[in-house]
Amino acid sequence: MENTNLKLRGMSCASCANTIEDAIRSVRGVNECSVNFGAEQATVTYDPSKTNPKAICDAVDAVGYSAMPIQDDDLYTTDDAEQQARQAENRALVRKVWVGGIISAILVIGSLPMMTGLSIPLIPMWMHNPWLQLVLATPVLFWCGASFFINAWKALKRHTATMDTLVAIGTGTAYLYSLFPTFLPGFFTERGLPPDVYYEAAVVIITLILLGRLLENRAKGQTSQAIRKLIGLQAKTARVIRNGTEVDIPLTEVIEGDIVLVRPGEKIPVDGEIIDGSSTIDEAMVTGESVPVKKHPGDEVIGATINKTGSFKFRATRVGKDTFLAQIVKLVQQAQGSKAPIQKLADQVTGWFVPTVIAIAIATFIIWYNIMGNVTMALITTVGVLIIACPCALGLATPTSIMVGTGKGAENGILIKGAESLELAHKLKTVVLDKTGTITQGKPTVTDFVTVNGTANGNELNLLRLAASVERNSEHPLAEAVVNYAQFQGVELTDAEDFEANAGSGVQGYVSNQWVQIGTHRWMNELGIDTGALQEHWDRLEYLGKTVIWIAVNSKIQGIMGIADAVKPSSVNAIRTLQKMGLEVVMLTGDNRRTAEVIAREVGIKRVFAEVRPDQKAETVEKLQLEGKIVAMVGDGINDAPALAQADVGMAIGTGTDVAIAASDITLISGDLHGIVTAIQLSRATIRNIRQNLFFAFIYNVAGIPIAAGILFPIFGWLLSPIIAGAAMAFSSVSVVTNALRLRNFHTKTTG
Repeated sequence: MENTNLKLRGMSCASCANTIEDAIRSVRGVNECSVNFGAEQATVTYDPSKTNPKAICDAVDAVGYSAMPIQDDDLYTTDDAEQQARQAENRALVRKVWVGGIISAILVIGSLPMMTGLSIPLIPMWMHNPWLQLVLATPVLFWCGASFFINAWKALKRHTATMDTLVAIGTGTAYLYSLFPTFLPGFFTERGLPPDVYYEAAVVIITLILLGRLLENRAKGQTSQAIRKLIGLQAKTARVIRNGTEVDIPLTEVIEGDIVLVRPGEKIPVDGEIIDGSSTIDEAMVTGESVPVKKHPGDEVIGATINKTGSFKFRATRVGKDTFLAQIVKLVQQAQGSKAPIQKLADQVTGWFVPTVIAIAIATFIIWYNIMGNVTMALITTVGVLIIACPCALGLATPTSIMVGTGKGAENGILIKGAESLELAHKLKTVVLDKTGTITQGKPTVTDFVTVNGTANGNELNLLRLAASVERNSEHPLAEAVVNYAQFQGVELTDAEDFEANAGSGVQGYVSNQWVQIGTHRWMNELGIDTGALQEHWDRLEYLGKTVIWIAVNSKIQGIMGIADAVKPSSVNAIRTLQKMGLEVVMLTGDNRRTAEVIAREVGIKRVFAEVRPDQKAETVEKLQLEGKIVAMVGDGINDAPALAQADVGMAIGTGTDVAIAASDITLISGDLHGIVTAIQLSRATIRNIRQNLFFAFIYNVAGIPIAAGILFPIFGWLLSPIIAGAAMAFSSVSVVTNALRLRNFHTKTTG
């Protein structure tokens, strides 16, 4: 199976989205299809041996719409093209709104005597003329409102109905009815009926709906602001060294293996590995991490991040669509184009909404005409029902919030792979955290260094030099911790001779003619070295769950080191915040129970699963699910991948392995646990926003249609004007999109 994303054109409401979805699903070889009305995009899974993107696009064209595959190479151009197309559409709408607005004003003023039943001397008689109103109204209906009638005709040929159908029937009915008193006024006067015309209603309705569509388009354009922000982060050019000469070239011309030079204050153009020089780099726009990161030769750099202090050269390793930023943009686009489960309700409603409204409108006309015998009243209520019913608000309620929510997540260094994950995250009850690399730094660090002779006369630094000089010949993670600690203390290391590593015990060698042995307590006992001088410190460090290594010089104990995987600075606050949000936080680790419980106490976790083998991690998550809990798993290693896949929501630390990231639903780019807080709070805010949108959309239609049908007339003698119905319909979808845009103000709330 393969996936393709299609950019759609021509949709006017959620009914159009349902029609396109049905057309695509009818193509042989299509397995799944999701059409997002708000994003104007379709995500299709298909069998390439049976069909292809062209055949799928042809199926969309056949039902009166257009579709175009979104290629990976279009990653940075598609958004610009979309913006230009939207701007062109908006300019055309502005022209039509101006024309319609001016003519509407003339017609409304001319119709005031008819609407009020009063003679208004200030209004010239020529403005009352129905022939003039016909001449003015015709271009508005059939030029400004041409799209409504064209789309309604296309829908009729497909045996379907859309919002355009409602508008075309409503305004067309008012226009056609008005032709009779215009051409045959005597027919009405002879029967005692007023020869009233309703050109102004048709014109004002068309104008208001076009105004609403213009405002809606502008608001929808803002929902993809996150994509444009991400794309805008990239540099435009790169300074590369070719044939020994520095040349500035467009970003698209950089190839893998190019040597790129970056100066202070410049953006890093593509991903790569530093080969010369060092600097600090601001990675906030990609990772969300505000503190600049120190980089040295061998370290990776990310395209679009900002070089702060030094100059350096790096070798380009990923360019174009393969860069980290490009992958982020692609993931956000996929997420914005996906459909949340909560949207299924709206889709089910819109599937039968338009036919039902047409049926209600016909029934309204028949009932009022039979009861009152007044064709004018029957016409007003019928047109009102057709115009006020708006499936757009229902269709926009979910996708606009999803688009803004996933975009906001990307701005905060959180990649959400699909709308389903974003929705499910708000239901979480339990968050399972892997210990190593998630709660902790993921690498051993020297936390304690105790010597027999104290720090006098530089004894401590000299002992550290001896130990680290031997350890740097070892590849063991604990040896790396000792060497890093020594370098951090500014100790200059020397060569070790006769180096020997004893598996599971320790290492030894000569440094400056001194025999240095570093290893476990058991090994020291086997060597017959007395450890009594530091026994008390050893007991304390062991109790704290730290790994203790002993240092002997010339067969006498001189010091011990406590080594532990240090807790990330943000872990305690993030875990406390999760607990205050009502979530149970659980630790899962393969480490021994003592070490696990020490870390758990430090960060405030009460429930710990320790000494769990990699193949048992998924089983542990399943056990929690069997307790009736909706579980999120957070991890960073290859051995976490099965558990990430088993969890209801898998969250991968972005600094971890590609396998873990691929198995997850949400990726936390920076590795900071506050990303979990942000992801869950963003999910809750997004779902709350969607529910608000759906509530307003449903209430609007449930209340609006009966009022337009004249349900209040027997009580108050009042009918809803089709003009007011048109204004209400136009602004209902605008209000939904505007409410969704409030998510752009989302901020994470953490415990201080």
